[in-house]
Amino acid sequence: EFTWYTAHYDSETAAAVCNGFEKKYAGVKCNYVRTTAQVAYQRVSQDMKGGLAIASVFSSTDTSHHGKMKKDGWLAAYRPKNVGEQIAAFKPFNDPDDTFVATAAGLVLINYNTSLVADKDAPRKWTDLLDAKWKGKVSIGHPSFSGYVGTWVVQMRKMYGWDYFKKLELNKPRIGRSINDTVTMLNAKESWVGAGPLATTLQSKDKGNPVGVIYPEDGAILMISPSSIMKNAPAPNTAKLFMEYLLSKDANEIMVKFRQDPVNVHVKPLPGGKSIADVKTVRPTYDEIDKGIPEVKELFRDTFGI
Repeated sequence: EFTWYTAHYDSETAAAVCNGFEKKYAGVKCNYVRTTAQVAYQRVSQDMKGGLAIASVFSSTDTSHHGKMKKDGWLAAYRPKNVGEQIAAFKPFNDPDDTFVATAAGLVLINYNTSLVADKDAPRKWTDLLDAKWKGKVSIGHPSFSGYVGTWVVQMRKMYGWDYFKKLELNKPRIGRSINDTVTMLNAKESWVGAGPLATTLQSKDKGNPVGVIYPEDGAILMISPSSIMKNAPAPNTAKLFMEYLLSKDANEIMVKFRQDPVNVHVKPLPGGKSIADVKTVRPTYDEIDKGIPEVKELFRDTFGI
C-alpha cells in the first residue's frame, strides 16, 4: 500500500492512473490524494515537520516545490529505468541529480462556452480577455491554490506587466481555486470565457458539454509537472515502480483517454487536441517560477481582494 500526493490531472484521471497501477501490479494498493498544488505542498510540509511519513510519491504542478524539497533534503534520488521513453522536449526539465522527473505536461489556454460564444467571436490572444465586452464573463483560478494558475500569472506578468491584472480586475472575473474550476463555471454558464486547462476542457467537451479551446496567438502556457519519491517514503520500492509507471506507455495510454498530454514517445494525443509540439508555447523559467509565485500571490490578493 502506498500514498501519492498529487496535483496532476483532475481526480477522475488520478483515480484511473492509480487503478491502472493496481491492475499492473497485483496486490499493490494505490491511495491518491488529489488537491491543488499549494494545498499538496502544505500537506507534505506539515507531514515532514511533524515527522510523519505518509506520502511515498509527491507530484506538483508548481515546479518550485520540487526544488525547495530537494534543498530541504526531503527527496530521494531515483532515475526511472524507462526515462529513455520520455519525450525529448521534457528531458531538460528533469533534475540532473534525479530527485524529480517530469511525468506530466499540459497547456493553459483560453477556453469558452460554445453555446454562448461563437468561435469567430472567441478571444484569440490573452490580451483579448481585457476587452470590456467580457465584463463579468471571465473565469480564472487562484495562484494561492493552483500551480497551473500561478505559472500562468507569472507568465502574464512577464509578458504584459502587472497592469494586465489591474485591467483584468476591471472586468470583474469570477475567481475559483483550481484551474479546473474555470471549466465548471463555463459548463454552468456562470462565465463565458476563461483562462483554463486544455485537458479538463477537452474532457468536458467529450462528455457533451458546450466548451471549446483557443490556442492563444501570443502563446499557450506550457506546464511541466514533476514527480518525486519522498526520502521518508513508507513504500520506497513501490514508489520506484510507480515513478516508472508514470512514464510508461501503459499509464500514458490511460492519461490520453482523459485528454492529458502524453510524456511517453510511443503514445499520441487523442484526435481533437493538438500535440504540444505543434503549438506555440511560452513558459517562465524555473527561477522565475520559484521567485515569482510568492510575489504574484501577494499582488493578486491586493488587486482582486481575494
